[in-house]
Amino acid sequence: MSHLMGGFQGVLQRIGRSFLENIAVFGRGSLFILSLLSAVPSVLFRMDLLLKQIYIAGVLSLPIILMAGLFVGMVLSLQGYNILVEFNAEEAVGSMTALSLLRELGPVVGALLFAGRAGSALTAEIGLMRSTEQISALEMMAVDPLKFIYAPRFVAVIIALPLLVLIFNALGVFGGYLVSVSWLGVDSGAFWSQMSSQVDWQEDVMNGIIKSVVFGVLIAIIALFQGVNAIPSSEGVSSATTRTVVHSSLGILGLDFILTSIMFN
Repeated sequence: MSHLMGGFQGVLQRIGRSFLENIAVFGRGSLFILSLLSAVPSVLFRMDLLLKQIYIAGVLSLPIILMAGLFVGMVLSLQGYNILVEFNAEEAVGSMTALSLLRELGPVVGALLFAGRAGSALTAEIGLMRSTEQISALEMMAVDPLKFIYAPRFVAVIIALPLLVLIFNALGVFGGYLVSVSWLGVDSGAFWSQMSSQVDWQEDVMNGIIKSVVFGVLIAIIALFQGVNAIPSSEGVSSATTRTVVHSSLGILGLDFILTSIMFN
């Protein structure tokens, strides 16, 4: 009996310890977000840092975005054509491809790729800077890491991701055009006319941009927070990088459902 009570008490202790640790992480995260937001206006006075981080986060992510957008659009139009041709509506493959990309696949797939490439790199960079005591050195020189390191990267991610998503969508539509018109024989005029008549600027394009901005904020916060709190070792930085990708991916998918239910209800 005492053995069972001891085991039950141990389970309760582990649950309580885990709960308190999660509360502590939530508190540290909330304070970090507030501090980060307070440092955002300082980025306006250091445009050189911002442009450099936009290049690192955005321009260097272009190859994977271009290739993924092209192939996603090609596969989407091919699958859509195979379905629509059964209903003699193959001319609608252009509008189906554009709407799928603008509303869902562009923001979600683009954000997932961005989190895997730029988000993980951001966490690894911050984690290595802490493990090599570069951030401590800046603090000793009276340089605020929030304004000099974290805020420029935060703003750069928020700016870069919507632009990358727009490029992803454009390449996806182009890939759909190549497959539908050049390969499957859909009339070019019907492809573009159906698309232009069905796509709405506010409901489709702007809502997709809003999604990408929200996803950018999420990725930036998770990547920076994981980097700041990474254990200063190779294993700690590696674990923090993995958590960034996992948490960002799950957060993107969960937020996508919430935003879709609000925007397209």
